[in-house]
Amino acid sequence: MQQATNIIYLASKSPRRRELLRQIGIQYELLMMREQSPRIDVDEAPLRDESAHAYVQRIVLLKAAVAMKVMRERRLPARPILTADTTVTIDGEVLGKPVDRDDAVRMLKRLGGQSHQVLTAIAVTVDREVKHVLSTSFVSFAKLSDDEIKRYVDSGEPMDKAGGYAVQGLAARFITKLSGSYSGVMGLPLYETTALLRQCGLHV
Repeated sequence: MQQATNIIYLASKSPRRRELLRQIGIQYELLMMREQSPRIDVDEAPLRDESAHAYVQRIVLLKAAVAMKVMRERRLPARPILTADTTVTIDGEVLGKPVDRDDAVRMLKRLGGQSHQVLTAIAVTVDREVKHVLSTSFVSFAKLSDDEIKRYVDSGEPMDKAGGYAVQGLAARFITKLSGSYSGVMGLPLYETTALLRQCGLHV
């Protein structure tokens, strides 16, 4: 479907996703679901026995539905809406954002010396039609000492990141191997995002 404008809504407060969209020249306006009226929350709690792959795809579609509702209820100009969700998983365990310092330490101890998956699901909604895709990347960490973990947590960087680390930040020194999408590990796989936007008629 051809769009009259190349401007999209980004339904995310992640500064990394904003940076990545700017990197590929996408114009966007923020569509904040919680900061403005009506405030609409998204319950991101995993379901019982839900796999990480099923979880991240369910959440991105839930965010897409909520974002469309927000756009309509605020009577905003109709535009494509981009939503995304990233999670880290290791041996079937879903690692979201740390709830506190101790949780961040626990996650980093879990990841140290091991390989894990980073899953980022993205969705683009146009006229109630939703196209979505899942990016899967594999990341290996070196063994981490207690002191390394403490100093990293003290930096504050882990606290709003899935899995408790930022690939583009200080945690880069922990990574021994990355297979897949570097931008996907950051939170927005650019190849897949570009493909979805083109499918929706945008010139990217």
